[in-house]
Amino acid sequence: MVVIESIIKTSPLGRWFIELTDTSNEDAEPVFCMDVYDYADKIEEMGKAYGDGVEVMWSSDDGVTPEQINEVRMQMNAYEAEQEAKRENMEHMPDGTPNFSAE
Repeated sequence: MVVIESIIKTSPLGRWFIELTDTSNEDAEPVFCMDVYDYADKIEEMGKAYGDGVEVMWSSDDGVTPEQINEVRMQMNAYEAEQEAKRENMEHMPDGTPNFSAE
């Protein structure tokens, strides 16, 4: 099992981002994600080398506010609901909005 560390950080302008690090590779450069879609793509890409043996460990940097952490959490939940709707070919998303990709 490999652990990919996901750290929520904040820029000097107050915008959050996520830094990914493959903990099994000491020489691995950190990977930066500016939104949850970018995060999902990069986690998938990093995990390909390990198959199903990937665990994600979350943390946040000192300057990150509770509001930023909550925003990341809410966006992750919305992303997961969207992906579930696509997998199940649902006509509507869990929040009631139309799933245009189901057509």
